[in-house]
Amino acid sequence: MNAPTELIARQHLIDPEICIRCNTCEETCPVKAITHDERNYVVDFNVCKGCNSCVPPCPTGAIDNWRNVGKLKPYTLTEQFGWDVLPDKTGLDSQVAEVQADVPAQVKEITNIATAGHGGIATPPWSASHPYVNLYSIGNPVIATVSGNLRLTGDGASSDIRHIVLDFENQPFPVLEGQSIGIIAPGVDGNGKPHHVRLYSVASPRDGERPHYNNLSLTVKRVTEDHEGKKVAGVCSNFLCNLKKGDKVQVVGPYGTTFLMPNHPGASLMMICTGTGSAPMRAMTERRRRRRELKEGGELLLFFGARVPDELPYFGPLMKLPKDFIDINFAFSRVAGQSKQYVQDVIRTRADRVAKMLADENTYIYVCGLKGMEQGVIEAFRAISRSRGMDWEALRPDLLAKGRFHIETY
Repeated sequence: MNAPTELIARQHLIDPEICIRCNTCEETCPVKAITHDERNYVVDFNVCKGCNSCVPPCPTGAIDNWRNVGKLKPYTLTEQFGWDVLPDKTGLDSQVAEVQADVPAQVKEITNIATAGHGGIATPPWSASHPYVNLYSIGNPVIATVSGNLRLTGDGASSDIRHIVLDFENQPFPVLEGQSIGIIAPGVDGNGKPHHVRLYSVASPRDGERPHYNNLSLTVKRVTEDHEGKKVAGVCSNFLCNLKKGDKVQVVGPYGTTFLMPNHPGASLMMICTGTGSAPMRAMTERRRRRRELKEGGELLLFFGARVPDELPYFGPLMKLPKDFIDINFAFSRVAGQSKQYVQDVIRTRADRVAKMLADENTYIYVCGLKGMEQGVIEAFRAISRSRGMDWEALRPDLLAKGRFHIETY
């Protein structure tokens, strides 16, 4: 009865064709099973525990590949370093299928469960449009032209955040709200290697920054220090923030298959963000604003955090939106003479509204911003759920399974 699982193993592999070498998988892996050379990122079969911790953060899905292999003869690191493409699902996979054809149905079911699907990735909303991904690779990027570069933050703000518009002219580059693109900064690093691709969320709706034009916008913060406050010049962010009209940019992607907005009438959105995490929220809000005359229904609730108003991207345009269109809640943590307030604090002040939307099957929740905000938001949801007789630990997996809860933090 156990013959198939005694002979085979499930090997975790990285697709070299679509990997953008962002290093997220290697940084995420808790057992250090992932390594890389100048050509490929690879997974050590003898170290990997199959925990899937590296799968959800991968922006392209390159990490989410698996092959049936002989337990005593998996693909070696040397073989993986030499790949240009993944091996076909033939060979041993076919042999396993032949073996399974002779075993009882219950054994086939157990083996299929073991070799199919990997948990941890949120499901997209059921009514989301089909996303296109990986249309352009590092070896074959699309060239976009800069048609706008506007500073969003005040002159006295400590953060220089830009709204950058890229025009693709007659080159196809379809994107949806919630997707990201990759930017390749020119030049090489200190080791003489090309710079890693950097990902940026699209800040414009699917029909373009300018409606019905083949363009899109990004929300980019000029990086001048690291997370520890040490002075550092972010290569790609400074490259983008310094661009002028007419400049050319190498773009790869698009990426993202789950952080997508619903399309069915009556769907409500709860959006929680800080800083440049506002990009996908701006895209979704603008999509809804352009369709207001269709009276599709559904509520928009926004929680938006920054240090001070002058450092809040899109503050001015947001203030002009009608209150009956979107319910906006700001949180400022560094306003002189006022107590610090973060998005999770403001979420708690709207407990009744938040609890109602958490329980509403037509509400979809999106969280985007700095990693530090994530736990605070989760704790706020947990406390609100508890106070309203709901169990957050049971509610959260249900939200994920139904495509109602999406988090992208960095």
